[in-house]
Amino acid sequence: MRKISQTPRFTALLICLALVLVTLLAYGQVKDHRFITWDDDHYVTENPMVKAGLCREGVTWAFTATHAANWHPLTWLSLMLDCEIYGIQPRGPHLTNLFFHLANTVLWFLFFARVTGNLWPSALVAALFALHPLHVESVAWVAERKDVLSTFFWVATLGAYAWYVKRPGLKRYLPIPILLALGLMAKPMLVTLPFVLLLLDYWPLGRFPAGPPPARPGAGACRVQPLSRAGVYWPLIREKIPLLALSALSGVVTVVAQRRDGAVWSLTQLPVSDRLANALVAYVKYLVKMFWPFPMVFFYPFSRVPGWQAAVAGLVLLGVSAVVVWGARRYPYLPVGWLWYLGTLVPVIGLVQVGGQVLADRYTYVPFIGLFIMVAWGARDLTARWRHQQIYLAAAAGAVLLACFLATWVQVGYWRDSESLCHHALKVNENNYMAYNNLGMALSNQGRFPEAISMFSRCIRLKPSYAHAYNNLGVAYARQGKLPQAIEFYQKAIQVNPRVPVFYNNLALAYQQQGKTTEAAATRERAQRWRR
Repeated sequence: MRKISQTPRFTALLICLALVLVTLLAYGQVKDHRFITWDDDHYVTENPMVKAGLCREGVTWAFTATHAANWHPLTWLSLMLDCEIYGIQPRGPHLTNLFFHLANTVLWFLFFARVTGNLWPSALVAALFALHPLHVESVAWVAERKDVLSTFFWVATLGAYAWYVKRPGLKRYLPIPILLALGLMAKPMLVTLPFVLLLLDYWPLGRFPAGPPPARPGAGACRVQPLSRAGVYWPLIREKIPLLALSALSGVVTVVAQRRDGAVWSLTQLPVSDRLANALVAYVKYLVKMFWPFPMVFFYPFSRVPGWQAAVAGLVLLGVSAVVVWGARRYPYLPVGWLWYLGTLVPVIGLVQVGGQVLADRYTYVPFIGLFIMVAWGARDLTARWRHQQIYLAAAAGAVLLACFLATWVQVGYWRDSESLCHHALKVNENNYMAYNNLGMALSNQGRFPEAISMFSRCIRLKPSYAHAYNNLGVAYARQGKLPQAIEFYQKAIQVNPRVPVFYNNLALAYQQQGKTTEAAATRERAQRWRR
């Protein structure tokens, strides 16, 4: 396999420095951002285990809790370490997120440059990853530490795999499942990584006996020697079995955690036909947003799509797939990039509906790498016969990256605090119920209770089934000492969703403040029932 040291070292170093510099310029303002009222409370500001820093009790909790509908102990430990170092201040966690984004950017460049031997397409993939505005949510949101952290282990796993296939052996193989396990403990999104390794076996590593050669002579790994026609692909599959087992285990744990939290929608709430229709449309919407990301908001409310939209989306996906198949022999990166995009989105495309969003910008953090591969190598090959090709490509890439930089810089600014984030979302869609809820929480935290109550009430009018808005309304009344009203809305929250322990705890506290100790004790017992 071609080592990066065999490419122009100085050029590679300059590219790395440029990637770091431009990413810092685009994201540097996060150092002054605050925590927001969207999961940052669950992950940091109102999480006593995280706020306590690294301690034995906290480490035990990190590995045993399914708080926030996920099992991701490494994410918890990283946030605890932030609190240990920086205290309960937003600057530290924001800078840590940015550090991991910078590291991921450089690692993507080094990985693709190593396995393909193509410096500039690899640089373009890394630059698009660094600056695409849809990635802002993963970086500028403290609670999305799991995204940037898990991606660090994702790229590290790919690097270990590239090292292994150069000279397969047990000692070289062992780092692969270890790094994958660490990534899965940061976010279960890595369940699709074994599938991605098979794609890389096809291109650029050239390990498929009937597939294309390595991306460039000497650049990819040696092919697997076929033992027989019947078992020609078995060695490639066999080495992925331990990784598939890890992914399957992580998937089971994740489903259990999300069902326990009540985050997973049942088939009664959303039938299979609707899930498939929404998934088809979501694939196309993400594809469009890759080229035109606007508008971008922190929450896209779920809505069922008409059948005709699903049909059109299906035709679009079939059309792109047909083009990819047609060009696969000559351009092997096309099926790899396209299947990377389709495959890595499967866990979050809505077939298992978790939460009330129909899309999420953060879900594109790794899947877009597949599309970036298609763009970077496709642009090079489509212009191969052009005179002054390098000049045209450099100008086009510069214009695209400048546009991405400006859009990212603006989008990062919306994440500076909860009010900016929610007001922007409401400008885009005045019926965004989550924006009203989160804005109400921000106003309530500032003691602006009448305004907060107004926001929660608007949220409830738009989404009567959103239990957290009733609970937040109860909290706003309780902070004003209006306990009867608070109890009324706590009870309503429990009626809408009886699976959330914090609703019972808030109700029990209100009963306790009224001197109703019997009712308080009974309510706490009901809360314990849902924790088991």
